Amino acid sequence: MRILKFLSILAVFIGINIGNAMAESDDPEKAASMFIQELSQSALSALTDQGVPREVRVERFRTLFKDRFAVRSIGKFVLGRNWRKASKDEREEYLRLFEDLMVISYVDQFQRYTGSGLNVVKTRLEKGNAATVFSEINKPTAAKKIDVIWRVAHKNSIYKILDVIVAGTSMSNTLRHDFASIVKRNDGKVSALIKELSVKTKSLNQTVSGQ
Repeated sequence: MRILKFLSILAVFIGINIGNAMAESDDPEKAASMFIQELSQSALSALTDQGVPREVRVERFRTLFKDRFAVRSIGKFVLGRNWRKASKDEREEYLRLFEDLMVISYVDQFQRYTGSGLNVVKTRLEKGNAATVFSEINKPTAAKKIDVIWRVAHKNSIYKILDVIVAGTSMSNTLRHDFASIVKRNDGKVSALIKELSVKTKSLNQTVSGQ
């Protein structure tokens, strides 16, 4: 799946600071910037420490992912119009598998990278409660900086990531395209996507557990 290639790029720079997703500032623009900057602080040590079992790193990142990303909103957007045709049980199973795919895929890529820095360049407030944070990755082995755009939203000072755009590639739109293609080539059946996600996440879980 193309998303794994995308995650290998994204995993270069996401740091970890597990805690609540509240940015402590009365200025929404500054708060959004702080929220993203905190992701790059504490570097990748908590997820790249080879002395920590992989299953522990998976659970650490699951906490971060659920804390910092609007998982349900992203999952619903990614499934697109197929969300409406999915049954309640299919939606619940899809969201569970979607979370697993994202979490395990990220952790699998984290172990390949160390110490890249992220600098916030500017933040732009959007309509409603949204903001766009523009940043750059400084990677020692890269010939040039990598542009990263974060779409974030907040409610009562709780900030969540809606999308990440790396070098012009949107995480949410990439997944939306890939998932729609799977459903389309299976006669519009959401169950086919769920089956494929189940196989993929099972394979990734076996890799994590060393089975």
